[in-house]
Amino acid sequence: MSDATLHATNQNPDDFAVQIADQIESFLVAVTEVAKGDEPDSAVPFLLLEVSQLMLAGGRLGAHEDIVPDERYEPDPGPELDVDELRENLARILDPIDVYSEVFDPYEPRKAPVPARISDDLTDVITDLRHGMVHYRAGRTTEALWWWQFSYFSNWGSTASATLRALQSVVAHVRLNQPLAALDGLDTDEDLGDDALETEAGKVMVEEIAGPLGLRPVK
Repeated sequence: MSDATLHATNQNPDDFAVQIADQIESFLVAVTEVAKGDEPDSAVPFLLLEVSQLMLAGGRLGAHEDIVPDERYEPDPGPELDVDELRENLARILDPIDVYSEVFDPYEPRKAPVPARISDDLTDVITDLRHGMVHYRAGRTTEALWWWQFSYFSNWGSTASATLRALQSVVAHVRLNQPLAALDGLDTDEDLGDDALETEAGKVMVEEIAGPLGLRPVK
């Protein structure tokens, strides 16, 4: 299935696969556009909207019965597209708020928060979604749905939900005129506990990021 037929008029818009593919395609296009940096002032609100909409697709995949691929072994989708440039562009645009603190598994007791990066998370999610999109565009619809569902449970679902919470937190801090604790200088390869996070985290006032990120400035 080529780009020209991805949104062909003969496709049923009520079909589950078409709806999921459209939501995923919209997310891929939107984040790629944000990464170009043409409108940095609206980056955070726009990403908040797009990740929220993607999570709806993920929720539908998660609630759906198990999708079984047509073939026992996954057809080779070919080499993965390089996402380094995309990651670097997102990191540059999101620099003031790129690093955040996340608990990997909320059901694992006493699990210490670890630093993560929104730019890393978004490109990780995009890699999973693109993989399935290759199958979808090739007409392997069941294979695409299986991959999107499987990777939702195993990776991109939790990654996207963590990113969504971070983006929502940024917007909330600005709208509520609250100081934002930044994790500037943290090494995201380190497994840091509460004390280390508290020690390393600096204080960035909301007014320092509201303007550059296109959010309502503090009055």
